[in-house]
Amino acid sequence: MNRDDLRFDDRGLIPCVVQQHGTGEVLMVAWMNEQSVKLTLQTGTTWFWSRSRHELWNKGATSGNMQQLIELRADCDADTLLAIVDSPGPACHTGNRTCFFNTVE
Repeated sequence: MNRDDLRFDDRGLIPCVVQQHGTGEVLMVAWMNEQSVKLTLQTGTTWFWSRSRHELWNKGATSGNMQQLIELRADCDADTLLAIVDSPGPACHTGNRTCFFNTVE
């Protein structure tokens, strides 16, 4: 699939699920725009769009917990992405390995 086939929402964004290569562990969900998709594919590290700061961010650039891209996939509707990565450090800003550590009861 070509990145031109991706279906961004009316804000120009597409959700991206980030998954650890080899284990399948879901690490986080973030938003991408056309530029962050392009940068992710060009650099081999994950780039996202911050909806709160209105800027691009390279995951791990500040913390050192970079995510190396293994593969970027789109779902059947081309409106959600799956980034398969090697993420040796914590993915969550809280310091947890994954952002999904809260059980809903």
